[in-house]
Parts: sequence; structure tokens; C-alpha cells
Amino acid sequence: MNNIQIKDKEFALSIPENEILAAVKKVGEAINNDLNGTNPLFICVLNGAFMFAGDLMKTINIPCEITFVKLSSYDGIYTTGTVKEIIGLNESVVDRNVVVVEDIVDTGITMERILSSLNAKGAKSIHVATFLQKPDALQRDIQIDYIAMKIPNDFIVGYGLDYDGYGRNLKDIYTVVE
Repeated sequence: MNNIQIKDKEFALSIPENEILAAVKKVGEAINNDLNGTNPLFICVLNGAFMFAGDLMKTINIPCEITFVKLSSYDGIYTTGTVKEIIGLNESVVDRNVVVVEDIVDTGITMERILSSLNAKGAKSIHVATFLQKPDALQRDIQIDYIAMKIPNDFIVGYGLDYDGYGRNLKDIYTVVE
């Protein structure tokens, strides 16, 4: 399936599943190497990062825990510039090594808020693992420790990312056709 239709938009295949899984495996191997002996707490940012987090956790072979938060900053295909917390963090991060697992870092606004919050809550160290990064869209000076793939500043769906709630279930990544 090379092109798909979601609601009023057409999307073209851009990253197949085998490339996605190979990139996720590399991130997992790097985390295993870098954080061995630290018992990290992984914080998956829902909804978009659920597939990345699931596949990433299959590659993690060090003692660790995982939890979830839900934030929202998109309306349709556009970022709103504001971040809403839908489900907050219930676990203590005081003196913990934390890995934030994000689907995509584009403007960096959401990640900046997450990092600020975790620092204020007393995290010992904070690492960011993102499935995708859009370097051309970045507006904030944030450190991203693990990047599975860098992509152009295009709107995409699949592998957890959606268009108005649709397309998260796709195993590949698709780019909107303008």
C-alpha cells in the first residue's frame, strides 16, 4: 500500500516498518549501553509514542520501569503552540534516572514543558528518546539524547502518529500529499 486516504487527506508511504524497527533497535541498544546499572524510569508520552515505547521496551534488557503521561498540543495537522496535560505523572521521579519516550519532537514546546516539569520534581537525570525529530521545525534549545530518525517538516501519520485520531494503527509512516 503506497498511498492511503485518511479523512480528507491523501498520504504517501515514506518509511516502511522494517526501517522503523531497525531504527528503534539502535535506540534501545544505545540506552542499554548508556543507562546500564541506573534502573531508569521510562515515561511514555501518550497517545503518539505508544507504538515506539512498546517496540523500544522489547529491546531494553536492563532493569527499568515504565509509566505513561498524556499531553496534547495538536489540533488537526497543526501544532497549537500550547500544551495541555490530560493525564499527569503519578510516580515520584525524585532522584530517579528518567527517560522520556516521545513520538516526535518538532517545535520542542511540549518537550521543553516536560523537561521543566521533571526537573522541578527532582529527577536525578533526564534523557529524551524520540522516534522522530523534525530539525527544521525546532524552536526550543533542548537536548535530545536518542533520535531514531530525522525527517523533513512534513505532516505524517502511522506508527502511533495520527490525523484527527486516525492512522495511529498503521505499521508504516506516511507523509501527507499536498
